[in-house]
Amino acid sequence: MAIRSLLTRLQSLRLHVIRTNGIAEGFNFLRGISSNNLWAYSFHDQTSYRDNNDTDLKSKLLSRVHPRRSATSVLQNWVSEGRKVSIYDLREVSKQLVERGRYKHALEVMKWIEGQDRFQISESDHALRLELTIKASTLQEAEDYFTKLPNIASQKASYLHLLNSYVKEKAVEKAESLMNKMNSLGANVTPHPFNSMMKLYIATSKFDLVLSVISQMKETKIPRNVLSYNLWMSALHALYGVESVDKVYDEMVRDKNVKIGWSTLCTLANIYMKSGLNERANLALKDAESKLSSYNHFGYFFLITNYTSLKNKEGVIRMWEACKRVDRKLTCANYMCIMSCLVKLGDVKEAERIFAEWESQCVRYDVRVSNILLGAYVGDNLMEKAEALHARTLEKGGCPNYKTWEILVEGYVRNGSMETAVFAMKNALRMSKHCVWRPSPAIVESVLEYVEKSRNLEDGKWFLEVLRDLNLADLRVYRLLIRMHVDNGKPIGEIVKMMEDDKVDMEEL
Repeated sequence: MAIRSLLTRLQSLRLHVIRTNGIAEGFNFLRGISSNNLWAYSFHDQTSYRDNNDTDLKSKLLSRVHPRRSATSVLQNWVSEGRKVSIYDLREVSKQLVERGRYKHALEVMKWIEGQDRFQISESDHALRLELTIKASTLQEAEDYFTKLPNIASQKASYLHLLNSYVKEKAVEKAESLMNKMNSLGANVTPHPFNSMMKLYIATSKFDLVLSVISQMKETKIPRNVLSYNLWMSALHALYGVESVDKVYDEMVRDKNVKIGWSTLCTLANIYMKSGLNERANLALKDAESKLSSYNHFGYFFLITNYTSLKNKEGVIRMWEACKRVDRKLTCANYMCIMSCLVKLGDVKEAERIFAEWESQCVRYDVRVSNILLGAYVGDNLMEKAEALHARTLEKGGCPNYKTWEILVEGYVRNGSMETAVFAMKNALRMSKHCVWRPSPAIVESVLEYVEKSRNLEDGKWFLEVLRDLNLADLRVYRLLIRMHVDNGKPIGEIVKMMEDDKVDMEEL
């Protein structure tokens, strides 16, 4: 039935093409249909054409947003209903899930594919499965999967993901063992694994081993790319200083296979800064400006942060104005970067001007941007301006996060407005459940003094619970709470139980 329906559809399509475009084009249309396309027409004839309102498989998988909901069950249900699915469609939906950060569901799709005998798994499928295992599961599971790969081709296609995870974990022995294995298989033929090893050696301060990697690349005629040279220069600076770096840079200039861009010049600028050669650093950054892209903002903000480190406000402003001419929309992160840099340079007025520029065109009020200015006001002890900004943020629909309240807590404590500080701290702690925030020792000390003077037993018990949750409750805190209970004629049994649970020595009371 499916084939008869397919032929009927092809005939109608052929007649339509012949009527509109002529006989020759109609023939070319039929000739251009491959067996895969025939299968696709058959598939659509059996499923989506059967019911135009039926949700397709891709939509079902992409709409299953919550991580706890299973992609595997969607696939099983689809097949159990007698519907067909192709490995090409599943590969495509896996890529889309990865693009959306849905690694768990993408991994479930790839596992399901491997469990179907009718599908032929490619080396790139194995590579994606390994990458997703690293992102959505454990490194141990990824290692186990790698050792069970069916052939050398799959290992070659996959190993770089495993190597990069070792670099991230700073697992030197595992990384070296994997590199040796892949060297014996002839897999290391590009600069990428060598660059990964150099990153690892720099991260673990094994700078001399970076030079060994470079020697190996030269011996095996592996071409060096821009990142190879940048890492090489960074290691040489740590070992021998600026002169050796300049020699490598000269070698890079002579290398016809490498095009020097802004990243190399930023690397040089950082090296010069660390050596106290600020004038040379500024010259390197000025050269880097001519290498920047006119299509994205990426390099501009590297230069902005470098100019900030050099206290070169003119360079910061120049790069900001230049990046606004790039034909791309500036993000909230871009505004946060430039404002933070200006605050570091002490130019709050310019930061205010840029904030007003952002505020005038923002679609959704991102409180992280206003927090930069809020922190600047609190840092300069301008609490009236800080409170006014906070009020305006709320009026414009901004939703304070834990950082907003943390900044305000610091300001109120500094000004001695302890009642307001406690209120702000309660909000900060309520919003920091999914992140790690610990009040500074100065804030803890100030709140303790306030609680002791106010004799507010409710605030005292609340703060004790806060400090216990943060593992900051000590003998002094318990002494204070016991005194407050005694002064208020309250029993201390609950406090004593807490001390026992926290293993606080009561004999020192």
